[in-house]
Amino acid sequence: MAAGGAGTVVLSSDRAVQSLNALHRRRNKPTNVLTFDLGPGPAGGFLRGDIVLALGTVRREAAAAGRPVADHLAHLVVHGALHLRGHDHHHVGDARRMEMEEARILSRIGVPNPWKRR
Repeated sequence: MAAGGAGTVVLSSDRAVQSLNALHRRRNKPTNVLTFDLGPGPAGGFLRGDIVLALGTVRREAAAAGRPVADHLAHLVVHGALHLRGHDHHHVGDARRMEMEEARILSRIGVPNPWKRR
C-alpha cells in the first residue's frame, strides 16, 4: 500500500472482477484492477482500501506486452495504491503525472518502467 495507508490486495477471477465492475462502475466488462477506497482508518489520517486484480486479465496483458507477470502485478498494485491516494488519469496531465509516479515507485522496488518500450 502507498505510504501512510493500509489495505488488502485480492487476486481474483476475471468473472468476479467483471461482476464487481458492473455492480460498482456500471461497466459490464472485465478490467485488470479495481480499487475500493474505504476512507480514513479508525485513527484518521491514513487511507485504507482494497485493490482487486483480475489474474487472468493480468496474465494476458503481461504476455501481450512481453513482461513478467510479477512486474505487471507490481505495476497494477502501485496503480491501485495511487488511486487510493487520490491520483487519477481522466485527463492527459493527470495521467502523465500518475505514470511518472508509478515509474518512480516501481524503480524503487526494482521493476522496470512499464511506460518505456522494451
